[in-house]
Amino acid sequence: MEYNTQQRRLPLPEYGRSVQNMVDHALTIEDREERQRCANTIINIMGSMFPQLRDVEDYRHKLWDHLAIMADFRLDIDYPVEIVKKESLERKPEPLPYPQKGIRYRHYGRVIQDLIGIAENYPEGPEKNQLVRMIANHMKMDYSAWNKEGVEDAKILADLCEMSHGHINIDPQDIHLTDLTQVSQQPQQPQKNSGQRRKGNNQKRKY
Repeated sequence: MEYNTQQRRLPLPEYGRSVQNMVDHALTIEDREERQRCANTIINIMGSMFPQLRDVEDYRHKLWDHLAIMADFRLDIDYPVEIVKKESLERKPEPLPYPQKGIRYRHYGRVIQDLIGIAENYPEGPEKNQLVRMIANHMKMDYSAWNKEGVEDAKILADLCEMSHGHINIDPQDIHLTDLTQVSQQPQQPQKNSGQRRKGNNQKRKY
């Protein structure tokens, strides 16, 4: 018995080995007209395997592309569409331009670092105070997710001061950050059973 793992790798495994064997057989057909009929039959079989995609735009075009790929572009037939070029499949994609700026504290993330940069230049007033408080609370939440043992407000404010290059320097006595343990331990209000509400309403009725 020969396992699939011992056979050659399929270029498009989603169609299975049976369809690949059909494509391999088509490559051996010498008569061009018969080879063309065989290719058309294979396309119909491939299309019937994914009927939910028949209404997708250019789906038929993709089937012919897939046939060419499975035949390693060696199937000499009259393609009804312009198939994909082999060179384009072998071309490596361009690298994505990832940001090169380093993050001082990765557990806070880049969003917090960018927000701190905005808060540094924000005009003094209640809005800036609210923004700074929001940033500090979010930093505490991020830090707690990274360190389950918890964190003191003084540590968060010290990191905030360092990340803002000393522009946001808050005394721990002047601000109280959200206690995440109390938030997570708050009991949820039980919801009344809808049947009990209907029963209570019925008792109030007078006939």
